[in-house]
Amino acid sequence: QVQLVESGGGLVQPERSLRLSCVASGFTFSTYSMRWYYQAPGKERELVAAISIDGGATNYDDSVKGRFTISRDNAKNTVYLQMNSLKPEDTAVYYCNALRGAVRYWGQGTQVTVSS
Repeated sequence: QVQLVESGGGLVQPERSLRLSCVASGFTFSTYSMRWYYQAPGKERELVAAISIDGGATNYDDSVKGRFTISRDNAKNTVYLQMNSLKPEDTAVYYCNALRGAVRYWGQGTQVTVSS
């Protein structure tokens, strides 16, 4: 059974940090690129960050460049999103996504709320 389980979300004050984790199972994690998406209230789901299968290449939405870092540990079947200098506009549900060609898997999402 394919599973992507996110954790690490919560309520945090502006300028603080969170680290999201997504643990994968049921497929060969090391052959999939991994992505984080977010969906803010009233908005469509959008790509936040992506990482290649070996972690050697990453890309980010302009709104998070310099603040967020995506990484992966293939030995642990886990992808991370380190979120620093958080802003209220980062508030959203964050989703883990695995991609290989036409195959996509999604996690259930974890809520991040940035508020003072």
